[in-house]
Amino acid sequence: MPVTQKYSNVSILLHWLIALLIVAAFALGTVMTDMKFSPTKLQYYSYHKWLGVTVLALVAIRLLGRLFGKAPPYPANMGKLQAQAANATHILLYILMFAVPLSGYFYTLASGYPVVYLGLFQLPVLMGPNPELKETLKELHETLNYVMLALVLLHIAAALKHHFIDKDGLLYRMRPGH
Repeated sequence: MPVTQKYSNVSILLHWLIALLIVAAFALGTVMTDMKFSPTKLQYYSYHKWLGVTVLALVAIRLLGRLFGKAPPYPANMGKLQAQAANATHILLYILMFAVPLSGYFYTLASGYPVVYLGLFQLPVLMGPNPELKETLKELHETLNYVMLALVLLHIAAALKHHFIDKDGLLYRMRPGH
């Protein structure tokens, strides 16, 4: 396999931590919405919101790193069209990593509930309850989640293709260690 330049250790840590938190938030969101009303369901909603706020903060830090740092180059044998598709996918993933938690945040506010992070402090209430907007924001949040799921699966499939078929070392750019 060709030797490939890597992302910084901080970028790699943030990438995998954010990925893990997104998977957890998605799984929890899927489980909690199908539960009957109970104290457990309310607790799951709190955990889900905490995960979303944490993802939002970590993605902001990661984006700053990307804006001020340079990503390692793609493998030399990677075509221009593939590189453009990869860049577009990354941009869309960043947009979604902001849009998904923000849509959930505004859905929560439109539902008339504050977001209290880790039970410690309340996030700003930027809008009051809005029953008309609530359903639209709920649908938006759900739709954005499924779009992000599709893009994440595409991202994983592309990384695996590069690793097992192209054998170009691309996956090593974001691999911990080594």
